[in-house]
Amino acid sequence: MPHQRADADRAVTEQAAMDRAVELAGRGLGSASPNPVVGCVLLGADGDVVGEGWHARAGGPHAEVLALRAAGPRAGGSTAVVSFEPCHHTGRTGPCTAALLDAGVRRVVYAVPDPLDAAAGGGAALAAAGVDVEVGVGAGPAERVNAAWLHSIRVGRPYVTWKLAATLDGRTAAADGTSRWITSSQARAEVHLLRALSDAVVTGVGTVLADDPALTVRDLDVLRGLPDRTWPLGPVPDGVRQPLRVVLDGSGRTPAAARVRDAAAQTLVLTAADVGRGVGGRGVDLRQVLAVLHERQVRSVLLEAGPTLAGAFVDACLVDRVVAYVTPALLGQGAAALSATVTGTTVDAAWRLELQDVARVGPDVRLVATPAPR
Repeated sequence: MPHQRADADRAVTEQAAMDRAVELAGRGLGSASPNPVVGCVLLGADGDVVGEGWHARAGGPHAEVLALRAAGPRAGGSTAVVSFEPCHHTGRTGPCTAALLDAGVRRVVYAVPDPLDAAAGGGAALAAAGVDVEVGVGAGPAERVNAAWLHSIRVGRPYVTWKLAATLDGRTAAADGTSRWITSSQARAEVHLLRALSDAVVTGVGTVLADDPALTVRDLDVLRGLPDRTWPLGPVPDGVRQPLRVVLDGSGRTPAAARVRDAAAQTLVLTAADVGRGVGGRGVDLRQVLAVLHERQVRSVLLEAGPTLAGAFVDACLVDRVVAYVTPALLGQGAAALSATVTGTTVDAAWRLELQDVARVGPDVRLVATPAPR
């Protein structure tokens, strides 16, 4: 019985440490790409935390190495609780397995195995060296914080989040075409956060011609004075890494003076000559667009587009997450949020989503949902 109680106490302590490791991993969102985000917590023999770390940028120290540095000599005999399998290869940094073994870590608990053949095998290598290894603790939250990276590796294309802002009756613009400031300043600040946490922001030439958006990250100070953003949005970063701006422009109509062409961030304009025509000879081939972005190591895409382009992504089953801001207002007329054909004409044919999160954002409501199996 004492042995069972000790095992139960250890499990509780390690689960709490894994929760913290996932939280730390989230701090790398928006900066660690094209690498996964990883957090690590080192527990001493008495269960106290002796070191923490997270992977902040590609080419920089990995989470385990930073946690070991923080722990110093206290790392000997410790348990490393990691949100992702320790790497077992040499890239721009050395293998984390070697660092853990050199420090005398006796036990490693990690949540998610590495799907990359080149980097995987860390758990097996540690076990072969005599380290006690456990896999799968806290796998659900650890998968979610790394959803974009894992999706891009497993599926072979970037993870696409469609952001929309609409009134209660589903209008994204008034009948006269005006669409600015449908939602509150806090909701708009969260959109800047979504950009900051994405590798690329994708829009269509129609939006560029109608609204002339900049598509850059601004206004994060609005959020920095509020309690930390938690998953599904992620924490507000201290610095700002501007995402790649991508304009889908079948016929090359993007004006030279458009704001998306300024020097504030990199911009990629993709025409039909670059990626081919879309379905029915309209627009551009969206799958080829995502293939081009994947080749550029874009792991996550934020889609900010009008109803036609958004509908094309939905029709092609290329939307992996929807972040919707709904404001308590009624327009009655104006543009709808979506123009799609895949949903059909009956209620039974509706594209169903699974709600992941609902929250008040100032006077508005934020809903986060992912596609249900069709």
